[in-house]
Amino acid sequence: MNRQQAGIEVKFTIAVREIPEAKRLAAERKAKEAYVMELLRQHDISAGRAAKLLGIDRWQLSDLMDVYDISPFPDQTREELEREVAYAMQMLEQKQK
Repeated sequence: MNRQQAGIEVKFTIAVREIPEAKRLAAERKAKEAYVMELLRQHDISAGRAAKLLGIDRWQLSDLMDVYDISPFPDQTREELEREVAYAMQMLEQKQK
């Protein structure tokens, strides 16, 4: 079985004084979010997998990617993206004629 099939469980312990459960749960959610987003940034998981792990839809993930400054087009240079946008605009203009 490879790592992806088996899954990897991540655990860590931080010694803190007693904190209210609601605050502890919020901190745990935020830590999980940060971990998943870093996996996405490093291209270790897909956007679909990240959304599933966080229990959110792709639109919410897109918003989170903005917060974490993760590009939805990581392998494209600015120039390549601009060319694609220009080409798409040309196609739209031709279709409207």
